[in-house]
Amino acid sequence: MPNKRSGGGLSPTQQAAKFLGVSVLAGAVLAGIALPAVGALGLAAKGSVESFDELPATMKTPPLSQRTTILDADGGQIATVYSRDRTVVPLKDISPYMQKAIVAIEDSRFYQHGAVDLKGVLRALNKNARSGEVAQGASTLTQQYVKNVFVEEAGDDATKVAQATQQTIGRKIRELKYAIQVEEELGKKKILENYLNITFFGQQAYGVEAAAQRYFSKSAKDLSIEESALLAGIVQSPSRYDPVNDEAEATKRRNTVLQRMADVGDISRAQAAEAMKAPLGLKVSKPKNGCITAVKGAGFFCDYVREVFLTDPVFGKTREQRAKIWNQGGLTVRTTMDPKAQKAAQRSIKDHVYQSDEVATAVSIVQPGTGKVLAMGQSRPYGVNIKKGETTLNLSVNQSMGGGMGYQPGSTFKPIVAAAAIEDGMPANKTYSSPYRMAYPSPVSACDGKRWVNDRDAPAKLENENSSEVGPYDMREATAKSVNTYYVQMISDIGICPVTTMAKKMGVVRADGDKMPQVPSIALGTQETSPLTMANAYATFASRGMYCTPVAIESVSRRVGDKTTSLEVPKSTCSRAMSENTADTINTLLKGVVEDGTGKKAGLDSRPSAGKTGTTDERYAAWFVGYTPNMAGAVWVGDPAHKRKMVGITIGGVPHDKVFGGEVPGPIWGDMMSGALEGKPVEQFNTVHIPDSKPRDRGDGDGNRDDGGNGDTGDNAGFIGGLVGGNNGGGGGEPFPTPSFSIPEGFFRGQSNGGGNGNGGRFG
Repeated sequence: MPNKRSGGGLSPTQQAAKFLGVSVLAGAVLAGIALPAVGALGLAAKGSVESFDELPATMKTPPLSQRTTILDADGGQIATVYSRDRTVVPLKDISPYMQKAIVAIEDSRFYQHGAVDLKGVLRALNKNARSGEVAQGASTLTQQYVKNVFVEEAGDDATKVAQATQQTIGRKIRELKYAIQVEEELGKKKILENYLNITFFGQQAYGVEAAAQRYFSKSAKDLSIEESALLAGIVQSPSRYDPVNDEAEATKRRNTVLQRMADVGDISRAQAAEAMKAPLGLKVSKPKNGCITAVKGAGFFCDYVREVFLTDPVFGKTREQRAKIWNQGGLTVRTTMDPKAQKAAQRSIKDHVYQSDEVATAVSIVQPGTGKVLAMGQSRPYGVNIKKGETTLNLSVNQSMGGGMGYQPGSTFKPIVAAAAIEDGMPANKTYSSPYRMAYPSPVSACDGKRWVNDRDAPAKLENENSSEVGPYDMREATAKSVNTYYVQMISDIGICPVTTMAKKMGVVRADGDKMPQVPSIALGTQETSPLTMANAYATFASRGMYCTPVAIESVSRRVGDKTTSLEVPKSTCSRAMSENTADTINTLLKGVVEDGTGKKAGLDSRPSAGKTGTTDERYAAWFVGYTPNMAGAVWVGDPAHKRKMVGITIGGVPHDKVFGGEVPGPIWGDMMSGALEGKPVEQFNTVHIPDSKPRDRGDGDGNRDDGGNGDTGDNAGFIGGLVGGNNGGGGGEPFPTPSFSIPEGFFRGQSNGGGNGNGGRFG
């Protein structure tokens, strides 16, 4: 039995159903107004009332998508991103002229009728019948709002959008029922507010506030009569009446709206006439969407924040759920980016590497003990114009976070080997014979009880950079000179597994996501990593052995309607990777690199620092990774495509015969960190005493002997650009010697033109 109101008669819902069943579906109304022939409608007249009653009683209204604002750690704006450029505003912040204009042109009887305007339907029916075509529609403002809700709910799904806008009686029935519900629940003022906030105005602007900013660079509350009329006129066909691309058509449409406003008494005839004479007065603001708009060169950091949001389960169980939240927007994301550090990083990049150079640089800075990413940048700017040298590939991060395949870290990996050895009980003055040339020791223990075995018939060999580099060496000198044979003997002694385990504890993984192979060549930095990975790993040394996972987001608030809520955000997880004594020992070793060794050009005058240089095989990449107790940073320089060797090259306007870790990345790091640390407290390292090894009648690396010591001018005296990750300098008084040996094809897994992925031996 149909429900009746207490006063008797049918309810508004049932009256509408009856009207549709009798008039619309009989072909008296909608079929003649805006729909094809009744036979093709897909809904029989007989079942229309029943279908109407079967619809859910409540329309689900999705939150309107809005812009998201990304802030730095101090609250300064980095960028705005959005799926749809929209800022929801209350009706009181929308010009009264705008409110009147949209009602006048879209539904002048809005305040007189209910959800459906029967008089308007009959008028439209009569006019369309006389013209023989659809000359006038009959949807009320409320019905249009409901349709826009369905379109909003469809998002960017083309199929769902088509379903939400298809011209069928089925859709009209659903639209009408929900329009009745909306009228009863919200009232006219709220419907008008919602309509003005949801409607598309062209030029990527959703809602009247975004439209006012786009076309006039002002707020919706400040729109004049003629400006309001222009925006109201756009709604019917945003492409046809686009004032940016067709001023004449937009002007004609604006004047139609002004005339209509005068006809219904919203403005006087004189006001309308004066407004019609006015120029459009456009002051167009370009769409400001996405990380391409980021300030301080923070486009890549902005992109990293987006990737964190889309990949971290804390924001949703599935990527689809997380993407939905991100695309709906309305978020305020406060990040860990230190504006001073970011500015210093970009300034140093600009001073040392030009956008047009054949090679690029990428840098990252993190805070020891917290994992906070403080800065991230690169010389090739964020963008899509390849001809201008722009890219969206984030060279600082792993492939899974929008980066590339990574780059061999070379000798910057050696401190990780040293940490594993010291943690395993090796004394810091451990001495190895470190011959000039040797075959890889075999067998070498690996994880899971396996062993790496060198090829008996064609054993893999390595050698130091210069024939004068002959041991014995202790750890201090071998680290300063980056003696390859020393570190290979070290990893052969302790085994491969402790090294890969230590690397994992320090967050060092291959940038492409593959597992670290169990081969002794990893001691020389053959496995591709990213600058952020290396910066965060070295932060472990700075924090005396505590590794903290990187974090980029401090807080997220979400606005839905009038309510603002806080979302849970990822937290850094800190764990002990090594003992304090081990970390302090590494700090002691690496302090010497920047004080008296190859990293001298990177040293900071005003505070203690430590670090390591690295130059990879064939000079495809050069690194400096260093730290103070309160900041750690990594600098990589190279060709992202891994094609241009850094030999006979000009970088930042400075010609280089050969590029070394201490020569180009080192100064970038020094300038970057000096600016980033300005005003920060000067903190001291905890160091340890490392006893001297047995005195030897040989050079001490200070450049004052003629037997190979050349520590001040070289870059760790051994193997520069040679076997993978050797560093500049060192032997026979030649500051930048040329690699003088070859490696068996496929011995190292890494980025080589030949693409070799061999392990240099076999497992036995």
